[in-house]
Amino acid sequence: MKLEHIEIEDLKPSSVNVRKRGGKEIADLLPSIRANGLLQPLLVRPNCEGFEIVAGQRRYHALLKLADEGIKDPVPCVIMQDGDDAKAIEASLAENVARLPMDEIDQYKAFAALVKQGKSVEDIAIDFGVTERLVRRKLAIGNLIDPILNAYRNEEINVYTLRTLTMATKKQQKMWWELHKSDDQHAPQGSALKEWLFGGDDISVEAALFDLAEYEGAVVPDLFGDETYFGDATNFWTLQNTAIAQAKGRYEQNGWEVVILDIGESWYSFEHAEASKEDGGRVYVEIARNGEVAFHEGYITGKEAKRREKAAASGEDHAPSADKPEITKPMQNYLALHRHAAVRAELLKHPGLALRLAVAQIIAGSELWRIYADAQKAHNEAVAKSLAANKAEARIAKERKEVRALLGIGDDKDGTLVYRKVDWGKGHDVHEVFAKLIDLDDASVSRILTFICAETLQSGSALVEALGHMLSVNMADHWQPDQAFVDLMRDKEAINGMVREAAGKAAAEAHLVSTAKVQKQVVQKCLDGTRTRGKADWQPRYMDFPMRAYTKRGGIDAVEDWKRVKGLFNEAKTAS
Repeated sequence: MKLEHIEIEDLKPSSVNVRKRGGKEIADLLPSIRANGLLQPLLVRPNCEGFEIVAGQRRYHALLKLADEGIKDPVPCVIMQDGDDAKAIEASLAENVARLPMDEIDQYKAFAALVKQGKSVEDIAIDFGVTERLVRRKLAIGNLIDPILNAYRNEEINVYTLRTLTMATKKQQKMWWELHKSDDQHAPQGSALKEWLFGGDDISVEAALFDLAEYEGAVVPDLFGDETYFGDATNFWTLQNTAIAQAKGRYEQNGWEVVILDIGESWYSFEHAEASKEDGGRVYVEIARNGEVAFHEGYITGKEAKRREKAAASGEDHAPSADKPEITKPMQNYLALHRHAAVRAELLKHPGLALRLAVAQIIAGSELWRIYADAQKAHNEAVAKSLAANKAEARIAKERKEVRALLGIGDDKDGTLVYRKVDWGKGHDVHEVFAKLIDLDDASVSRILTFICAETLQSGSALVEALGHMLSVNMADHWQPDQAFVDLMRDKEAINGMVREAAGKAAAEAHLVSTAKVQKQVVQKCLDGTRTRGKADWQPRYMDFPMRAYTKRGGIDAVEDWKRVKGLFNEAKTAS
């Protein structure tokens, strides 16, 4: 006779098997085989279709059940030769299995002793008539430190915890043992232990989108399960993020819009409707905490689908509508005020343009020409403080003081020359101002008019966008990204775009699914110079003239304002 490991598909019950009933009653066998593997091999003999089972029908049906559950290994079988006595072979197998100690640690010691004698795992498996995997499981117990083995022997920890600890490094085992001994701390047990070992998420190698040859960390096999895990989560996520970014790029090259969900954010089909790429369908990328990635191709949100149905029912064309604007209202306010300040400062250099602007507003009217100064309403205190530090705002304040001196008007707590709407009726004496203007030369009057045009330019208006374009305003001359700007960054896709600009493509791909907080820190390190491969002089595209977005979702007032008026100003010449 000889022992071999045979695929279960090549086995079938023999018609001469003495067990005619009860062969499929396997409830008592399943727990043992599931936990320890098949201890006693099947007795088989060759036939024309493979091998037929002479003894071990119940074990065979138990293995079929486990195969359906995904637990499938080659089956240890003793192959009868011509002249072999089946009863003698079965007796010998039973004796060998009886020699196998039942305690996990005793089994390890028995196998370890044979290894020291020079026997291989394969030799030991044949000697005992068990699977090689079972031998490796028992030998893995030897990776454990003595205090843990003793705790198991004293029934302080259960067998599942013992087996899970075989995947721990010696350092992790010592840390776990210190927690176990502590009176005021808790050592994770059972399934919680696996999460503790792998940093909160046990990431299977099956989840990798990248070539495993690129991974440089440890790979930890679970000999008591069917998975192998990444030991270095940081290394895994760096490679996985890059692979996700590459997949995103391929989809975008094919014309898809790609939406990457936050790690752990669930995507549900019942919250979406199918839509082709040509009809605005997107690819949603769902990333589980255990590293698994799913690409849901050709969907729009349920809200969008309802809007389209409503538009179709009314005979209207459905227009794309962003469910979530790229930037928040406070950010829009922040950007509008800083851009407004820069354009006003640049306008001071162009009195001819200011005069034409004034004439246009006198003829056609505008939101502010009654005439009032812009209220400069900051959305919150942080935005107000940020604006106060803007170089352009300081330039405006300096010019205001000098214009007041030209007119003979002292400083005012309100800070504006032209009063705001809420203070209308408390203005200067028009006769007094008029008399002073009569005494001034044309250049001084033109200077005052230019300042008034700047002070009455409406923040957040299309005129700011038009003037910024015509004057080629460079925001870097007036503003640098500050903490208020960073705090107001909310959209992860937009933030990742900023990381790409400030730190480079590799950094953006490596942090594609990192938290917004982490990505903001990358940008800040570029700005303060602590990241050597970053751009300390980086400016976000929100500060370009015309403003540019980071996503295709729309919802940015300045971008929409420029689209509406750019046809009027693209060919316009800046007046001197």
